[in-house]
Amino acid sequence: MKENVVLVDPCGRPVESIRISVTQRCNLRCFYCHREGEDTKHGKEMTPEEIHRAIEIAALFSIRKVKLTGGEPLLRKDIIDIVQKIKSTRGVEEISMTTNGILLTKYAGKLKEAGLGRVNVSLDTLRPKRFKQITGAYALGKVISGIQTAIKTDLIPVKINMVVLKDLNDDEISDMIQFTKENGLVLQIIELESKDETDAYNKYHVELEGIEGFLKNNAEKVVTRQMHHRRKYLLRGGGEVEVVNPMHNTEFCRYCNRIRVTSDGKLKPCLLRNNNLIDFVGSIRKGASTDVLKALFTEAVKRRAPFFT
Repeated sequence: MKENVVLVDPCGRPVESIRISVTQRCNLRCFYCHREGEDTKHGKEMTPEEIHRAIEIAALFSIRKVKLTGGEPLLRKDIIDIVQKIKSTRGVEEISMTTNGILLTKYAGKLKEAGLGRVNVSLDTLRPKRFKQITGAYALGKVISGIQTAIKTDLIPVKINMVVLKDLNDDEISDMIQFTKENGLVLQIIELESKDETDAYNKYHVELEGIEGFLKNNAEKVVTRQMHHRRKYLLRGGGEVEVVNPMHNTEFCRYCNRIRVTSDGKLKPCLLRNNNLIDFVGSIRKGASTDVLKALFTEAVKRRAPFFT
């Protein structure tokens, strides 16, 4: 199949990566979880073949990077098959996954063999009781073990996703920097995200400017990434920290370069919107041609617009 040029949305943003939620199921109950922007529950997940087909179409538009998310992707018994099929897709250069890490000890080696390149592991605290308070489970040890196994199996760089929560874990920034530095990890400090300013959001939200000021004062180099214009701080004495602050951040939206697919197969132009979805998998199940599927993908990109302007 002939490759096309990179798709560009009406705001001039090229689409260069795709983020696929493969399930809504999870073995944790993090109270702040936004479920990849999916606001309805369902029981019909995409099959490995359907996921593969979606990636094939994305690759025709020169999308080279694929991220698998959830829920918890490792709860899918066919996750290895999914990764293998994506890896076999012509044009795909990178496959990564966001996971809570609990099952990584079991699956890391198999994922690497299947073609997974790297992982992001969600870890908001290094304290067992706080971990239970945030996630609903005493499973910190399993997550740490999963991270160590990911390193040993070369799923690197391993990135740690830490959502900062007011009066809950915002006093652990230095500890988390030290932990990631000692273990050769990349720390991503993430702002609590919500499309609506709920009571939970107002209670736990932390502005990240103060943290960024601390990082800047302790950095020997600051790098601005192309995606979202996120800043990466290379700290004196070692340590790498990236700050993800999407809320009310027009710069973040302006440089967003990804398209999303929900776990039930809908193209999702924006994390925070659900009024512009396109039923992609429905057309796959009806046997739609490549041209029809490409047209749906193109339409989804046309519907992309910054949430914060």
